[in-house]
Amino acid sequence: MHSFSNLVYGFAGLGIMGGSFAKAIRAKILDSPDAAGKILALDSNTATLATAIERGIIDEAFEPEDTAAMLKRCDVVFICLYPTKTIEFLKKYRGDFKKGAIVSDISGVKTSIMESLPDILHDNIDFICGHPMAGSEKEGFYHSSEHIFEGRNYILTPHHANRRENILFFKRLAGILGFSRITETDYKQHDHKIAFTSQLCHIIASAIVDSAEDEKITAFGGGSFEDLTRIAMINAPLWTELFLANRKELLAHIESFKLSLEKITDLIRRSDSGGLCETLEAVRLKRIEMSTI
Repeated sequence: MHSFSNLVYGFAGLGIMGGSFAKAIRAKILDSPDAAGKILALDSNTATLATAIERGIIDEAFEPEDTAAMLKRCDVVFICLYPTKTIEFLKKYRGDFKKGAIVSDISGVKTSIMESLPDILHDNIDFICGHPMAGSEKEGFYHSSEHIFEGRNYILTPHHANRRENILFFKRLAGILGFSRITETDYKQHDHKIAFTSQLCHIIASAIVDSAEDEKITAFGGGSFEDLTRIAMINAPLWTELFLANRKELLAHIESFKLSLEKITDLIRRSDSGGLCETLEAVRLKRIEMSTI
């Protein structure tokens, strides 16, 4: 691969994540005086493409029917689609990528992708599964930001066929874009951990809001409710797909959470102040330890 500033970057999907990647690459790589690279993007929303062109975020816009023409020119491609659409995209355009291109996704589940595409991940390209642990309760290009990745985690689930130099390239790129910790793991471990740190949290936030007795409860909020439930303003179609695609791992974590909740419930029911205080103190110390890792 050449210098980061001399590459052609392509985006399939220019929503909040695709838009944020494009903006970060523009601001942190291609805005340098000697940069010769370009950003190309395709999206079904022509208004989004027009805005991205107008603001100087992308250099060229492509509609879905021109996908193959765009892919043939790109050195690095980010597929910023829902998981099932990502699989369909890779299958449909497997022969249209530039030979040797590095391709990655942003999907929040990996098992369905890795097990659906074993025969085409590396026949012409180097497909490196990636998951940027960043986002927002808001949606769309208009809410994207080049700062969204700063200080966040990036998880890679490489395949044994990936070229090591391309994995290192991708790690360096992620660092330039602002990610502070980049973790390599296998796709099954990814889905197990993400079911807890992301999907379970969205389930809990949704359940809290669902159980609220009325919509005016926020008049009594002091920050706790707001902090806990921000992520309940959820992209329902996307998260439905994520929950169901990873349901085995997610259900196991939900059952574990229910046991913990029932333990605390029982202590309160029995007015066991000693047991409750001991449990809460253990939780506090555990959370402090998590902060130091």
